[in-house]
Amino acid sequence: MKLLKKFQVVRYLTIIVALEIVAVSINFFYAPAKVAAGGATGFAILVNELTGFDRAFTVLIINILMIILAGIFLDKGTTARITFGSLILPILLKVTPSFQLLSDRTFAVLVGGTIFAVGVAILYRVDASSGGTAVPPMILKKYFRIAPALSLLIIDTVVSLGNLITQGLEALILALFSLVITAFVMDYIETGLDRRKMIYITSNQNIEAIKIYLNDNETSYTIMDVRGGYTGDGREMLMVILDKQEYNRFVRGLHAVDSQAFIIAYDISEAHGGTFI
Repeated sequence: MKLLKKFQVVRYLTIIVALEIVAVSINFFYAPAKVAAGGATGFAILVNELTGFDRAFTVLIINILMIILAGIFLDKGTTARITFGSLILPILLKVTPSFQLLSDRTFAVLVGGTIFAVGVAILYRVDASSGGTAVPPMILKKYFRIAPALSLLIIDTVVSLGNLITQGLEALILALFSLVITAFVMDYIETGLDRRKMIYITSNQNIEAIKIYLNDNETSYTIMDVRGGYTGDGREMLMVILDKQEYNRFVRGLHAVDSQAFIIAYDISEAHGGTFI
């Protein structure tokens, strides 16, 4: 029980840190650059530009409405997961100072989008959410089987179009550019930072020599029995997983053993367990 409580405390502290990262991206980069790149925070920037209304209060109002929607259309667990982040984010937006760090708007959006993506990716990692416009995609997925990524992209694009009213075409282009940067960084973080190469190797004549090379270099491998589709001949195929920086050296060594070895390489995001020397 103590371990469970300790885990929950760490989880909520992680959520708060992730939400603060999101708040920093808004208050230090997006808002000073006057670029609204989708979401509840983007809508809050638009409202602030048009009326001067406080961004944190706008996000709070939107998030409360989203909590109500989640309570009506989604399960209790999802609603509870959304509620904490939805209420904490406006507080952090309010208490975090807001000032311009970068004078170049394009650079500000690039940095802000990257920081925003890191914060949201951490939230996803601990199964949390900042609420806001992430709620409607969940509802659409549950009742209409619409992919959340698609519906969220549409919502963020609609919000981004508001830049045409506040700051013009340049701000809109920067907002759309930011959405791409954020999506790219989030995908990279969510699918793993410890990326590796998975390599399949087979040879007509020298498979035993290749095994000796792997053993001599203390490289772990898996042996699979395969059969040619045309000839029907059976042979062995070896699977190796390596750190990316080792790939070129490894392939050069293989070619030194057998210049005609058949090699297929894939990028993989994560490898868990086992020994990969």
